[in-house]
Amino acid sequence: MTRLMLGRTLERICKGVLLLCLLHFLIMMILYFDVYTQRFDLFSRFNNGRNGSRNNASGAAGNGHHFYYYNLSRPNATLASYLATGEQLVPSVQPETNQTPSPKPLPPCPENPPGLVGRLLIEFSSQMTMERVQKENPNVTEGGRYTPPDCRPRWKVAIIIPFRHRENHLKYWLHYLHPILRRQKIDYGIYIINQLGEDTFNRAKLLNVGYTEALKDAEYDCFIFSDVDLIPMDDRNLYHCYDQPRHFAIAMDKFGFRLPYAGYFGGVSGLSKKQFLKINGFPNEYWGWGGEDDDIYNRITLNGMKVSRPDVRIGRYRMIKHERDKHNEPNPQRFNKIQNTKNTMKKDGISSLTYRVLQVKRYPLYTNISVEIGKPPPRPFKG
Repeated sequence: MTRLMLGRTLERICKGVLLLCLLHFLIMMILYFDVYTQRFDLFSRFNNGRNGSRNNASGAAGNGHHFYYYNLSRPNATLASYLATGEQLVPSVQPETNQTPSPKPLPPCPENPPGLVGRLLIEFSSQMTMERVQKENPNVTEGGRYTPPDCRPRWKVAIIIPFRHRENHLKYWLHYLHPILRRQKIDYGIYIINQLGEDTFNRAKLLNVGYTEALKDAEYDCFIFSDVDLIPMDDRNLYHCYDQPRHFAIAMDKFGFRLPYAGYFGGVSGLSKKQFLKINGFPNEYWGWGGEDDDIYNRITLNGMKVSRPDVRIGRYRMIKHERDKHNEPNPQRFNKIQNTKNTMKKDGISSLTYRVLQVKRYPLYTNISVEIGKPPPRPFKG
């Protein structure tokens, strides 16, 4: 009896152990199944991400989609183990950057622009208005500024005009010069230096003022000095600077389209900033008409430079006919001053310039700078 009971007890124990083993096996299968399910899901996303990035690489940045690659290469690594160890799933790709292409640099402007037409018909019989000139030049910006949109000019040019009571001449000058300068692919600004008051006119001092004031406006490295009544008759006469100081107006109609004398430097001339400073700018003490251009020529030659000129067939100019301005009578001291340029040029020039700006106004086609430049010294008494 005792043996029978003992056998049944052992049988029950064996069945219980077997049941526990089965239960343990089922639990382990469930756990392993859950783990492999998670790993399979992650690898599926990994593969889909790689395939998606390959198939949609061209449009991913534009559509704002990001495909991330997760480092699950460690053996037996699972999402649970990553979370347990505090590691995060970090993208392996670089952050999206701005893909906007930078604009291509402009090519240098050609030495001989293809849009030039050559000889021009210049006439002053038709009525001219500022409204008409403005409509003709819509690309010129406030203050008379223009930059070629399709190339990079070598020079940045300030065009300086000494001025007083010449409004009608200015209309014609702007009418002709703006189109010429645009065809020449010049980066330029136009500055009218207006001498206020009715004291004796001083052309060269106004040019010094224009040089100084233009540099406050922009970093110009070339300066063209032009009378308001002179119009070039050929757009191949390029308004920029050269290796040597430039005389543009070499063949005016009033001189029979010839150079009046070898040292003539009047009308329209051009100097680079370096050349201008080398001669200490222009003289300030030539009050009245005449002499200052000869003094400038002397300064150039005395400083080891030479005057360059265009071909006589290209450097032709027409002058707007007019009576001589009041308070611009011939300077009786000019011949004596010209002979003393060597002694005066270091102390009389841009280094000794004094003036007072009363108004700066930017019009659509030019910048007007009104100044006071003082009065001439009293003339010595002749006994």
